[in-house]
Amino acid sequence: MTNSIQNQLPIPSHFNPDTVGEVWRVPYQERAIAAESWAKQHHIKPAAEDKNSVCLLIIDPQNTFCIPGFELFVGGKSGGGAIEDNVRLCEFIYRNLGDITKIIPTMDTHTAMQIFHPIFWLNENGEHPIPSATMITPEDIDSGIWKVNPSVSYSLNLDYELLAKHAYHYVKQLSENGKYPLTVWSYHSMLGGIGHAVVSAVEEAVFFHSIARNSQAQFEIKGNNPLTENYSVLSPEVLEGFDSRPIAHKNTALIQQLLAYDVVIIAGQAKSHCVAWTIDDLLTEIKQIDANLARKIHLLEDCTSPVVVPGVVDYSEMADRAFAKFAEAGMKIVKSTDLISYL
Repeated sequence: MTNSIQNQLPIPSHFNPDTVGEVWRVPYQERAIAAESWAKQHHIKPAAEDKNSVCLLIIDPQNTFCIPGFELFVGGKSGGGAIEDNVRLCEFIYRNLGDITKIIPTMDTHTAMQIFHPIFWLNENGEHPIPSATMITPEDIDSGIWKVNPSVSYSLNLDYELLAKHAYHYVKQLSENGKYPLTVWSYHSMLGGIGHAVVSAVEEAVFFHSIARNSQAQFEIKGNNPLTENYSVLSPEVLEGFDSRPIAHKNTALIQQLLAYDVVIIAGQAKSHCVAWTIDDLLTEIKQIDANLARKIHLLEDCTSPVVVPGVVDYSEMADRAFAKFAEAGMKIVKSTDLISYL
């Protein structure tokens, strides 16, 4: 017989779904006092006393992906995808406050000069690629369409020739791995900027949980290596350079931590990219250890949306295929209103 998360709580009066798509300051002290009072009122115990450990992994719940008008807003099919997802996600956190042991938000973290940003590349006219509309292949580099910007090597304190060799190796590795060519993205999730911050309503819910449950939120930084992309929080896209030396490493500590929980619940943005590839990496690790561990992974399908740019690109089918693969492997596709069952 399985147990379930079923002691669902009311949603605190401070939560306003109409402001989830906006940026505002969380009143920490006020919320801290309210969270401690809420815990007493509803007999919520500290997370250290949980008999079953439940982790909520939130992929990149940041303004850059979740607020309209920011760089890479994930609109999904509805056009308001990330906002609608975050309303449901906040409600899920508040309703299940007493059962969620740990919340781990990941944070896409970038600076200007990274291999997937426009400034990294130049054409023969000295122009940078158009972001979100340019993909770079080995053939593009061979034919001279794109080359590494020499000034970037100075900024990164790297020899230009070696940097160019790495960039070619990197683009070739992406193509050979069969995922996709290198996509040049708009500057986004910029460290120190507003876009990098967690969406205010989600931040508030996570903070409220931390105080009510005496459980420190664990923010996981990813994507700050200038020489590789890091869609998945568990592993960068390319681990080795052209000389076989490591340029990045798997997040082994987080992989081991996640697999130690009784239940892992995953939400966030975007379903077709960072969410899907994080889950895929987790599944790869699970298969190497014990395929049955997939049963502890729950995917909040109504708290994540695919990248959709009307008239340009729609990754909905790709996202759905990925989730079907995860379900076939034993992971559970659930909604934020479902009861979450333990193994």
